[in-house]
Amino acid sequence: SERRMHRMKSRETFLRRLFTLYIPLLLILLFILFPFYWTFITSIKPEAELYGAVTYWPKAIVWDSYKNLFTTTVNFLDAMKNSFVVAAATTIVSLTTSTLAAYAFSRYRFAGRRAMMALFLSNNMFPTVLLLIPLYSIMRKMGLLYTPGSLILAYTTFTIPFSVWLLNGFLNDLPLTLEEAALVDGCNRRTAFSKIILPILGPCLVATGVYIFMTSWNEYTFAVMFTNTQTRTIPVALKSLIGQLGVQWDLLTAGGIITIIPVCIMFFFAQKRLVEGLTAGAVK
Repeated sequence: SERRMHRMKSRETFLRRLFTLYIPLLLILLFILFPFYWTFITSIKPEAELYGAVTYWPKAIVWDSYKNLFTTTVNFLDAMKNSFVVAAATTIVSLTTSTLAAYAFSRYRFAGRRAMMALFLSNNMFPTVLLLIPLYSIMRKMGLLYTPGSLILAYTTFTIPFSVWLLNGFLNDLPLTLEEAALVDGCNRRTAFSKIILPILGPCLVATGVYIFMTSWNEYTFAVMFTNTQTRTIPVALKSLIGQLGVQWDLLTAGGIITIIPVCIMFFFAQKRLVEGLTAGAVK
């Protein structure tokens, strides 16, 4: 009887978890992954199946869309290079500036500190499209229009404020005694920052860097205004595949799959530190 009661309880527990945990998680997972699956199978379908009846797996797998993506007039390879240069440069500039600014806001008390932090926060309250006209005028006067430098400067206008707030929250949780002990041992402020604070700040720097890179990699609004045929990035190159007479679904979906590969690789190698950084500064 005891074994029977134990089996019944185990079965009830399994059924409860099945309907309250496993099935909802499976549905959520299908909802998230199905667009990626559909994009991939569309990219490997023959042209005859693209505009016919809906099929959930191609009758014949072809890779012509990936080959044509790099041989047509889209210049997708050049667009990938431009996107990587802009995203990497934006990440380096924004992360360096944000780290130094967040450290100053966290460790020093000066006039206008709260007002400047509030100003940084208010920058994210407005849509980026409001900055298009003034930034376009500034880039044209500076001679940076249609160059990667225009995108780098434009992206830093909204990546730096958010990064400063993110890093500032983590720095506020670090005890001052760490730096005080380093100063007592003979370090100056610069050495204490580079030898003590930066290594501890590693996970949060990774999380912030991933945010900056992804934002710059996927941004479209500024890219379509500040670039031309030679300097356009991936989102603009993919948009050129959508014409007035139709959509080149094979090339568009193939470009979408290739676009997410660098981000997936980055997440694969940085996932541990990314989770640590996103949860850093939270209430323990």
